[in-house]
Amino acid sequence: MDSVERPLALTLGDPAGIGPDIALLAFQARVAERIPPFVLLGDPEVLAARARTLGVAIAIEAIRQPAAATRRFAEALPVLPIAVSGGVVPGRPDPAAAAAIQQSIEHAVALVREGAASAVVTNPISKAVLYRAGFPFPGHTEFLAKLAGREASDAVMMLVAGDLKVVPVTIHIPLKDVMSALTQSLIVKTLVTTARDLTRYFGMTRPRIAVTGLNPHAGEDGTLGREEIDIIAPAIAAARAQGLDVTGPYPADALFHAEARKTYDAAVAMYHDQALIPFKTLAFETGVNTTLGLPFVRTSPDHGTAFALAGTGRASPRSLIEALRLADAMRACAEGKP
Repeated sequence: MDSVERPLALTLGDPAGIGPDIALLAFQARVAERIPPFVLLGDPEVLAARARTLGVAIAIEAIRQPAAATRRFAEALPVLPIAVSGGVVPGRPDPAAAAAIQQSIEHAVALVREGAASAVVTNPISKAVLYRAGFPFPGHTEFLAKLAGREASDAVMMLVAGDLKVVPVTIHIPLKDVMSALTQSLIVKTLVTTARDLTRYFGMTRPRIAVTGLNPHAGEDGTLGREEIDIIAPAIAAARAQGLDVTGPYPADALFHAEARKTYDAAVAMYHDQALIPFKTLAFETGVNTTLGLPFVRTSPDHGTAFALAGTGRASPRSLIEALRLADAMRACAEGKP
């Protein structure tokens, strides 16, 4: 199937959150924002009810095959039906919906892997809701790795907002566990995956990667911690020995101001908040979460379910719009198309 006939596969996310809201609003803005065709994997009745709550007049059409989405996208929001158990109330998460949330993700991945969709775009999920229903994965990233037949460490989370690209080496683990999880091999693996996929999906010939330290002032020559000396610097040297343009370790608090950002194409940080706090400060509305290291493109809005905003009309679709456009651009780059 030609790529122009393959829509993006958009998951519903938690139906009690803002996933339905922003999906509807993104579809409504499809012409003005030049959004590529997508098919939403979710419950048409949930979407229709949310549209009524928001007061938006959008035609919703259940389809049987993803190819129909591209043909119908100009007229109606195409939906591959996945029924949600129980009643869905905006702002009131219910573990009864967990099965449909998980199925939506699984179906989206299956469609891309079989060539029926071009990329996966995921709406926000509530991990706490899924955990209560027995979900065994720390988050989206690890679940997607499993569905792709990869190890969790193969999947690298990169946050993207234009030229700003940030990667955390460790992701969804408690801060107290970061130091034991941080190894030279994991850092090298993250650097190699980041460099490879910056070339594959963003067209960079030899991307420049800046690496943070773990400790304040990057350890201050060992007086504030030895992780930079014993783990991070050797990992940088190993990556450089493989031909990568990697520098550091730099103090994390000095790596994200405007002048510093001109010196690299991506920053690799040691743990979740070290990467995401500066990123969300700089690009909360426009940021996109993408997963590198998978055999398919996956992007997501860089925000959560925002239950308090569900159904209020105050949720912004901007990050989802950027995620949809970025997924299509990454797909095109990987296929060698403009």
